[in-house]
Amino acid sequence: MTDPESATTCPIAPERGSLSHLMRALPGHPDVEWRVEELLTGYEDAITQMEARAAAIAEGRAGELVWLVEHPPLYTAGTSAKDSDLMSGRFPVHRTGRGGQFTYHGPGQRVAYVMLDLRKRRPDVRAYVCALEDWIIATLAAFNIRGERRADRVGVWVQRPDKARGLNGEIAEDKIAAVGIRIRRWVTFHGISLNVEPALDHFSGIVPCGISEAHLGVTSLVDLGLPVTMDDVDEVMRRTFREIF
Repeated sequence: MTDPESATTCPIAPERGSLSHLMRALPGHPDVEWRVEELLTGYEDAITQMEARAAAIAEGRAGELVWLVEHPPLYTAGTSAKDSDLMSGRFPVHRTGRGGQFTYHGPGQRVAYVMLDLRKRRPDVRAYVCALEDWIIATLAAFNIRGERRADRVGVWVQRPDKARGLNGEIAEDKIAAVGIRIRRWVTFHGISLNVEPALDHFSGIVPCGISEAHLGVTSLVDLGLPVTMDDVDEVMRRTFREIF
């Protein structure tokens, strides 16, 4: 077993989505702790706390944690980010060690930082990241939304036949959730972001995840006509998490 220091998103592969992505803990493993922040959490503070907790988990001094937060408006640049994809300095930009490109975080978006010990689960980076996507897809399904993977794009997408098609007749699609992780000593941190009711125009300062095709955009639960609250989403996320992890 290698000891990775990795930052990644779910790899593009023909079999993506066809494998079992269950990441359940070994028998007798303690339950995952859940923490929900009521106030906006500064990004740099979140990174500091995540890194400290991940180190403590790796050393056996702390248990696993799912940390649910909202951030003030900001852009983050992952390890694959291109400077040309930053189109506006409207919000602070944070360079980070997670996988992926540019993304936006802000109020109305549920960010879930997931700190798990894959040594006690399944030391498979690809399966772990795809399990995070499964978690998002299951959460969306609970709200009667069909979330889907795409072989050539990361994150979770929904079809929008009500919007303009692409130049070649492609059905319009919007991204509703992003995935970006880091793994150190087989302990995960960073995680996922799900758009509940963020200001979607805030995404206009970047090329989100490097996706610039005209028929591809971003959406949220509320934009799709679901007047849900963050508490509603948190409750469902906790339930669907147990199905996979």
